[in-house]
Amino acid sequence: MNDNTEPSNPQKQRKGINRIVHALGYSLQGLHSAFYEPAFRQELWLSLLLIPASFWIGKTWVEISLLVASVLLVMIVELLNTGLETAIDRIGPAWHDLSKRCKDLGSAAVLLSLILCVGVWSAAIFHLWQGY
Repeated sequence: MNDNTEPSNPQKQRKGINRIVHALGYSLQGLHSAFYEPAFRQELWLSLLLIPASFWIGKTWVEISLLVASVLLVMIVELLNTGLETAIDRIGPAWHDLSKRCKDLGSAAVLLSLILCVGVWSAAIFHLWQGY
């Protein structure tokens, strides 16, 4: 590659605080876009209940952290799944085995993160009730 050629992505030329500011802007745009996805919106509303509840259910900072992290993990995986689905949909509406597989794998990742979240919360609630 010749050094005189223009890079394909001008973001790669940004340095320091300028790059951080632009990256933050892109992240906020992604969260804004995600808000229009029904699954993410449901998980967001649920997180607004569960995250404050984690401070009541958790007895130590480790328990609170695990409860909050399990909720945030579901939202992170949902964002990644939405990104995969969006990229696949950009390719085209035609049905393809690999497109289906990609979407199914993303959905399976969301399911596993939900199972983990339910397991962590169930164990914490059970532990809390055992203390009474």
